[in-house]
Amino acid sequence: MHDELLAVAPRERAAARRPVERDAFFDNVKYLAIVLVAVGHAWEPLRDGSRTVSALYLVVYAFHMPAFIVVSGYFSRNFDASPGRVRRLVTGLVVPYVVFETAYTFFTRWTDQEPDRAVSLLDPLYLTWFLIALFVWRLSTPLWQRVRHPVPVALVVAMLASLTPSIGDDLDLQRVLQFLPYFVLGLCLRPEHFRLVRRRAVRMVAGPVFVLALALAYWAVPRMSGAWFYHRDSAQELGAAAWAGPVMTLVAFGCSLVLVGSFLALVPGRRTWFTVLGAGTLYGYLLHGFLVQGARFWGWYGPSWVHGPLGAGAVALVAAAVVTVLCTPPVRRALRCVVEPELRWAFRRDAGQPVRG
Repeated sequence: MHDELLAVAPRERAAARRPVERDAFFDNVKYLAIVLVAVGHAWEPLRDGSRTVSALYLVVYAFHMPAFIVVSGYFSRNFDASPGRVRRLVTGLVVPYVVFETAYTFFTRWTDQEPDRAVSLLDPLYLTWFLIALFVWRLSTPLWQRVRHPVPVALVVAMLASLTPSIGDDLDLQRVLQFLPYFVLGLCLRPEHFRLVRRRAVRMVAGPVFVLALALAYWAVPRMSGAWFYHRDSAQELGAAAWAGPVMTLVAFGCSLVLVGSFLALVPGRRTWFTVLGAGTLYGYLLHGFLVQGARFWGWYGPSWVHGPLGAGAVALVAAAVVTVLCTPPVRRALRCVVEPELRWAFRRDAGQPVRG
């Protein structure tokens, strides 16, 4: 028996050193979601004068960030405010936020010809809001794991935020609070819930759901504001009655969840050529905004054909190709120092933590 234990020990040590295998399904989800984010941003200048592009834009915005946030909540279930996880929170969210908030401010000074624009870490610029939102949500994880009914409570918080214009722009708290239910829902999900939406019966209805959603969006474009799905403003700021805020919060939450479930049902669960890119979606998210903003400044949307059906398709393909490149391992290796820095020198080693080789 002693000899058997000696024989098993090296194998156990080797298994401990072996990196944890990533789930191909979630990497596929993250890659396809970031492609939709990039396409949605690229379509934004094409909405004026095109009801079809506006409808596509509305459908994409109804579920692409909710899908990202639900998955982010799912992978935050083990956050326990331990020293190692807090350090990862700082290096993976706070440092990139400071770096890219500063970079986007200077880039916007150039593209928008606003030399007096100040760097403000309290007012997230463009897409950096997601970093500070994820930081706040993840810090609140232990609280939500102890609440008896976390999703309904988070929905109440979002509903109250939707009728409170005085929240202001600091840290984009309006959006942090209104998107909160999706993160809390992700915290409550288990692997069996994802297996449930990936059943054959659900996959069969997922396609028709998107077709119906596109038809409804086409009908709704001239009749309602799509800003309800952006979760950036209160009802009063959108020119609606205060009671509309809580109502539309629930409506948007329901619509988004149906589309998120349909999206997850259509995502392949096996390894594909783009599975490896799922590990680099943060890079694609943070970097593609420079090209989207630069495209307007450089006049890429100037030609009239770009605003037609062929142009919208071409813009979508270019955006998908660009964000794909930005998620590749070479880009990750080149920019890891600012997107995922180690910064071991900045943190004290816990006295009870063993020294690692």
